Amino acid sequence: MSSISLRLPEHLHEAVREIAKRENVSINQFITLALAEKISALTTEAYLEGRAARGSRAAFDVVLSKVPDTEPDEPTDRI
Repeated sequence: MSSISLRLPEHLHEAVREIAKRENVSINQFITLALAEKISALTTEAYLEGRAARGSRAAFDVVLSKVPDTEPDEPTDRI
């Protein structure tokens, strides 16, 4: 495991201190989880952008044309 020195503005330090206390976790654990969530979000965004770039409207239309044109079952498939 690595360690880093992190400088935070006082208002952020106070906020993370309060939230970590409320969540019954250490500040270190809270920051680690927050960082992991942010990395996950950015990684997911990049993955989806890559998938979208490989997408094709024509291929989508081909797949969509295979779906039967029927009304949804009642009541679970209706809002």
